[in-house]
Amino acid sequence: MTLRFRKMTARHSADAQALLAAFLREDEHYLDRAAAYGDKEPKEGVKALKRAIALLLRRPALGFVWLAYADGKPAGVCIVCYAVSTSIGGVVAKLDDVFVAAAYRGTGVGTGMLKALKAELRKKKIGRIDTAVHRRNPGAARYYARLGFKALGEERLAVVL
Repeated sequence: MTLRFRKMTARHSADAQALLAAFLREDEHYLDRAAAYGDKEPKEGVKALKRAIALLLRRPALGFVWLAYADGKPAGVCIVCYAVSTSIGGVVAKLDDVFVAAAYRGTGVGTGMLKALKAELRKKKIGRIDTAVHRRNPGAARYYARLGFKALGEERLAVVL
């Protein structure tokens, strides 16, 4: 299997839309807290997803969508948004909505996608990647630990405005 990784462009936005829509429909941990994220109905989530993709294309300084392709087919996706960290005095990346299509799970697509993303962010002088794992998803926590992520002992909180 040949893996390729890239930032989403307008040309690849349909691939990102399809993969992220699958994430919104299928990820049990996202669905468990969808309302707290502001996604009250599935149709609204898809509309919001389209707006988010358009926003990232219009304003790349906010972040980007990272895509994985396996043998030329869309296989994985994640969202990267930028923030400023006072603890390192620089820009960090917030990693969100990490998803690998069912047919590609366990094949190395996810690991390859995140390793390539780390390399891309290092080139941009990004100092850290922050992410979150649902408490009831210890498999994801172990996976991220294998990739060098460390638990912070904090709870991620949100309020919809």
